[in-house]
Amino acid sequence: MRSRRLGKALRQYREAAKLDQQHAADHIAGSKTKVSRIEAGLTTAKPGDVRLMLELYEVTEPTVVKHLEQLARDSNKRGWWMDHQLPDQLADLVTLEGDASYIRNWQPLFIPGLLQTPDYLRTLTRHSSLNVYTPEAEESFLKIKEERRRAINEKGAHFAAVIWEPALTAPMPSSEIHREQLNHIVDVAQKPNVTVQVLPLSEWKAAHMASHFVVYSYGPEPAPEAVAFDTPTSTVILENPDDVAKHVRIFEALRSSALTPDQSVDFIRTAMKGIPESEKEE
Repeated sequence: MRSRRLGKALRQYREAAKLDQQHAADHIAGSKTKVSRIEAGLTTAKPGDVRLMLELYEVTEPTVVKHLEQLARDSNKRGWWMDHQLPDQLADLVTLEGDASYIRNWQPLFIPGLLQTPDYLRTLTRHSSLNVYTPEAEESFLKIKEERRRAINEKGAHFAAVIWEPALTAPMPSSEIHREQLNHIVDVAQKPNVTVQVLPLSEWKAAHMASHFVVYSYGPEPAPEAVAFDTPTSTVILENPDDVAKHVRIFEALRSSALTPDQSVDFIRTAMKGIPESEKEE
């Protein structure tokens, strides 16, 4: 993903400068094939080559130059998730999250992954009809989830979530876990880099514009670069600019239809009080 993002940026700057790949190859004393593979994300560019290319393309903004050079240095860096045996679809999502500076998440059915409590996650794994997880695998998932939270807790990535009301208010197997989960969302929503909005049940039309998805942005600007959504067996990642832009428009429409962040926190607090004691306990 890092190599693809770097290659995509370099290609865009080259095309904006109205130069072809041979111009870039000559400038870095390389081959046209090398430039093509760098732009396709198949080869990791060296920081020196990145600097020379940006010089040729007359890209001088220090923030941009520093960001792309660092991306080149980090392209082959081993991610923390490599120490865990992750399902392929989860590995893809974790890789996308690792460097993200802005994450937009729409969830109509579940609590967004970065907001889930350990007990909520345990409940999901124990009630899965497609996979049977061992206690060891379950605990591994919990450790992975804790690491994933660092994206917003320590790295300061901006996280914006829109959650459809049923995901918050539908009965859960345990009223205690239900209350704990909602309380956790309220706590996290107080962070300056986190925005949580509730889409009311009545906004049926908005809720059915798209199924769940996550939009990822990288670097100092919130420009979206990838969209991902998981299925029971895989993760679909979209990087085509038109596809990404369409999902961003849907997300903004959902935000417009949702309660404001303050109203959403009030709604969740009220929902906590309304959780019946009769919810089936585990």
